[in-house]
Formats: sequence, C-alpha cells, structure tokens
Amino acid sequence: MNKTVFFVIVLMVAATLPGCIEKSPIEGLWVVQQVTAGGQEMTPNARWMRFNADGTQQSGNGWFQHSVGTWSIDDNTQELTVDNTNGLIDPSGPFTISMEKDVMTWNRSEEGEKVIVTLKRSDELPQTFGDKILGLWQLEKATGNCNYFAPAGKSPLTAYILFRWDKRFVIQSEKGRINGVYNVHGHKPEVELIPYGDNLNRDFWQIDFEENVITLTLLNSEDSVSRKFVRIHEFPE
Repeated sequence: MNKTVFFVIVLMVAATLPGCIEKSPIEGLWVVQQVTAGGQEMTPNARWMRFNADGTQQSGNGWFQHSVGTWSIDDNTQELTVDNTNGLIDPSGPFTISMEKDVMTWNRSEEGEKVIVTLKRSDELPQTFGDKILGLWQLEKATGNCNYFAPAGKSPLTAYILFRWDKRFVIQSEKGRINGVYNVHGHKPEVELIPYGDNLNRDFWQIDFEENVITLTLLNSEDSVSRKFVRIHEFPE
C-alpha cells in the first residue's frame, strides 16, 4: 500500500476515536461574574457551573455543590439548555449564548425582563463569604458591648469563635460557652448568629475581610459594636 494512502487512512480512523472528537468550547469550569435582570444587578456570591464532555453538569456556590444534571447546545441557534435533575423545572427555556475568549454571555427573557449572565472560565472554585470565615478565630479587639463577649478592654485573649463546616458556631469567652447555628448571606458579606436557647437573641453582623483577619460589626444595634479576630490553628489555653 502506498505510504501516503496509508497515512491518510490512519488519520481518518483516528479522527473517529472518542479522544479525537472536537471539544465543545463550553466544556470546563465557569464562574458567574455578573447577573442582571431588567437592568438591575442580581449577582450571586461565588456561583459556578461545570460542563462535562459527557453532557452532564454540576453547579454550586463556593465550595458547596448543590445541583447536578445535563446540558446541551443547539448548534444552529446557539441555544444552551441546562436541566437540573435534583431541582425544579426551568420555565424560561434555553439561553442564547455568545463567547469571546474566556468569557461567555447568556441571554434570555424571564417574565418579560431581559436577563444577562456573564461567566468567566476558571481553573478553581471561587470562595463564598461563608467559605472565607470557616475555621477558628481568636478575639483580638473589642468595641462596644454585645451578647457574646465582654465590653472593650475586658475580653481575655483566650476568647474565640469557631465557624464549623456544618453551619454551627462555638463561642468561648468570659461569658461561658455559646453554641448555635449561623447563616451567611448569599449576596452580601453578612452573617447571622442564631444561638441555642431562649436567653440570647439572634444577631446580624457585617463581615470585613483582611488576610487572616475578620472584623464583625453588629448591624441590629444603635450602638457601635465590633469584634476583630485573627485566624489561629489551635484552641487557646
């Protein structure tokens, strides 16, 4: 057999193999950069989607994956259909997509309003505000009075707050040990502390992030109340 003919046949056979099928430009991990609906921004915190070559997809916020399902694209209309097998039926239909380098834009109408979603390709999952506060934090500075720690100047260096992965918190201070659950806002850096028992009320705190430092500022108070913490990796003695 002629070597040239043989080489052409090899290429034709190789092109039919699964590994040589042209990869869709949508495959991979994408992080939502902006969502607007009716001209108003409604961007969720650290929302992402992963499109796999086998037509399956996963999505979540930060380190938490909450949806799974399938995806498909109409090559003629460039319409993207995403179905979540563990969620609700999407009544708004597919998105029309466009791509430019590592940025993808989705467009569609929802209840008469134009919705635009902008996503950017990524190599790693983003962090939500809730992911960033996970771990053990030692009290460094106190301003004002609150339910969980003594007033400024009276809190010992052994006081701390622990934000656990299961959405529970533990506070240890001169006021004793306080346990409860916490909720982090899906769009803003705010955390709600809900202590167990009837003797303490739930509180809402704004979170300010620095490197290995968080400052919590009490929102449901007329007074200026804040607590500054530094990250530690062992419980203080």
